[in-house]
Amino acid sequence: MTATGASVLVEALARHGVDLVFGIPGTHNVPIYQELAARGVRLITPRHEQGAGYAADGYARSTGRPGVVLTTTGPGAVNAATALAQAYSNSIPMLLISPGLPTDHPRQGRGYLHESKDQSAALHALCAWSHRVGSTREIPAAVARAFGSFAEGRPRPVHIEIPYDLLDAPAEVRVMEPYRIVSRPADPGALDAAARLLAGARRPGFVLGGGVQRPPGQPVGALAVTLAERLGARIVTTVNGKGAVPESHPLVLGAMLHLAGARDWLAGCDVVLAVGTELGSAELWVDDFALGGRLIRVDVDPGQMYGDHVADVPVVADAELALRGLLDRVTPRAAPPAPAPDLAGELRDLTRRWEGTLEALGRALPPDAVVVGDNSMVVYHGALLGLPFDPPARFLFPSGFGTLGYALPAAIGAKLAAPGSPTVVLTGDGALQFCLQDLATAVELELTLPIVVSDNGGFGEIRDEMSRRPMAPVAVELPGPDLLALAAAYGAGGCRADTPEELFKALVAALNSPLPTLIVVAER
Repeated sequence: MTATGASVLVEALARHGVDLVFGIPGTHNVPIYQELAARGVRLITPRHEQGAGYAADGYARSTGRPGVVLTTTGPGAVNAATALAQAYSNSIPMLLISPGLPTDHPRQGRGYLHESKDQSAALHALCAWSHRVGSTREIPAAVARAFGSFAEGRPRPVHIEIPYDLLDAPAEVRVMEPYRIVSRPADPGALDAAARLLAGARRPGFVLGGGVQRPPGQPVGALAVTLAERLGARIVTTVNGKGAVPESHPLVLGAMLHLAGARDWLAGCDVVLAVGTELGSAELWVDDFALGGRLIRVDVDPGQMYGDHVADVPVVADAELALRGLLDRVTPRAAPPAPAPDLAGELRDLTRRWEGTLEALGRALPPDAVVVGDNSMVVYHGALLGLPFDPPARFLFPSGFGTLGYALPAAIGAKLAAPGSPTVVLTGDGALQFCLQDLATAVELELTLPIVVSDNGGFGEIRDEMSRRPMAPVAVELPGPDLLALAAAYGAGGCRADTPEELFKALVAALNSPLPTLIVVAER
């Protein structure tokens, strides 16, 4: 076909199933916007490119499909960099597309609009790869490479840069059809070795991470529970594994990996099966954790087998295929499970401050709710531990890289992905103000979206850390704006909830409102 670079790009995206794009138009990407509109691709316009990236992240976690972000050159692309790095940390498939400076741009710079030293190299440092195409003919191949990388192994974000002089320039191009990716099965010998080790274990334990998470209806978590039942193994999940298996199940401890009691229990297991997790310090909250038993690792990323916790039995495969293979090899045994660790006291100490908020959330949320949390104390000390989830409920959280401002835009992406699923934002007053402007996006889209804000007057976690050093708190007390007045200015609803009963009633009302509702809860 004879087509411009912009039309070739959009044709390639459409053939890969893209029907929704998050981004902000700018001088250099207008030709792409013209083609997207012509192809009927829905355009969502957050108020900042970082929010566009978080929204694409939430969309990807909720659908299993890549989230697509479209920015302009220079500051637009760099604004999305934090979201790109967060997606890398959590293995989220995200495609960031930006124009670049023209093909004949001199390396030493000439003062072009949005000129940067090396935009592609800057973003390459934060994602799986960044590729600057050299011709219009290369565009469909770059798109195919991106979608192939999402399906062939560990999904991580990528960036494609297209010199903006190619976007309006016609060329003879062939746009290929997507190629089919077949998941690599696990090595039968590795599965045999893992099954033998599990069959002989006296105190087996499972750690399930984000690699077990799938969109609703896919059975990976259920397979893990069935295997645990056959072995009498207890299950602990990482933050990204929360909600993959029912936390009401008697063998499931929940997302407790960072509790000292849970770590002691895991260290005492004679065989640990870790599925789709790095077992990293960001999940464990300590740097010196060591397992006492043998380790079986299941992961699509071969590099995970030789990380901080080296696998005794490495199983390089998709989690579903590996778990099915283990179920084919492991028979039920009569021995009862080892006693569960006593985590009640530690759990109570951590969650006490948010007890009323969690109780109200637990009563108000439907069984299929999606909770999108920020890196706020009410989330990682509160909801992560004290708000149990059973599928199909979902918990979205930016662990690892640990950004702030994630929850509101990511919830917008999640709600667009599953309009029928009740979706709730849970954040703090400090985190909310990183992306508060996306209240305008939620209002514009007429989203039913309760936004629960735990107001502790600033950056509470850092304030506590400073007090423990000890030192006087510095730069952590934030004289708060009138959040309810801001919500009204954006056209959203808003109220204050001073008691758990008021919060419960506000949540019920917000879940039935045609617009987003900001609910402020004082937690000082």
